[in-house]
Amino acid sequence: MPRLASVRRGPRGPRPAGHTLDLDALRALSLPVGDDGVVIGDDAEGRPQLMGLHRPAPYDILLIGGLWTAQVLALRAAATGARVAVETGRAREWSGLAHAAGAGLDCVTLHDVGRVPPLGATADSPVVVVRDCGMRPPRGRVVSAPWLSVLTLLPYMSPVAPRLMRAASLVGVQRVSPDEARQAGGILGLAPVEVEALPTLGDGVTLWYADGERQWVVTNPTDAESGLLGTARRVD
Repeated sequence: MPRLASVRRGPRGPRPAGHTLDLDALRALSLPVGDDGVVIGDDAEGRPQLMGLHRPAPYDILLIGGLWTAQVLALRAAATGARVAVETGRAREWSGLAHAAGAGLDCVTLHDVGRVPPLGATADSPVVVVRDCGMRPPRGRVVSAPWLSVLTLLPYMSPVAPRLMRAASLVGVQRVSPDEARQAGGILGLAPVEVEALPTLGDGVTLWYADGERQWVVTNPTDAESGLLGTARRVD
């Protein structure tokens, strides 16, 4: 299966001048790094998967899943040099992360719902907006733009989920009920076996979907992430 355009592995390793490699040896040089990607986890073979958040075009991501995964993605986006703005009605759940991530700097800022200011995203200063606004998030004042990606978190399939799923460039689905799995599967065109798997997913496992392609990814926290956020969990 071709790899996802938005969830991808790192580039091939360098080929030293004056040496030759056969094809199998060249494949073995795949590295778990990318030009501007955020490592979102590993695939079924244990290969790191990256999400390219910093783009010269608008980019919308929808995650139907847990707060824990959204917070890991926010931390990792900040680690790539992005400014992260969190629009949320539960600032208490984000305040520890914002304080720890910045180490005194405002690389992760918190904003009330509907109160995100203009952010001035540029190629030198990309921005990721995380919208944690409940089951029915209002239309945001700040929308995706060049060098500004928007990640919307829905805890479950809600009445607005179908619209957001169809509009998003990348959709992630974590463990949902059988009825929700069937609804998501119909929108995304998932195979029956994939629909059946969604209600059984473990904590930290996400099915990422983009342009007809899909990838199962498990997100394992680093020691620092575990110390700040705890272990992976689907329900908060």
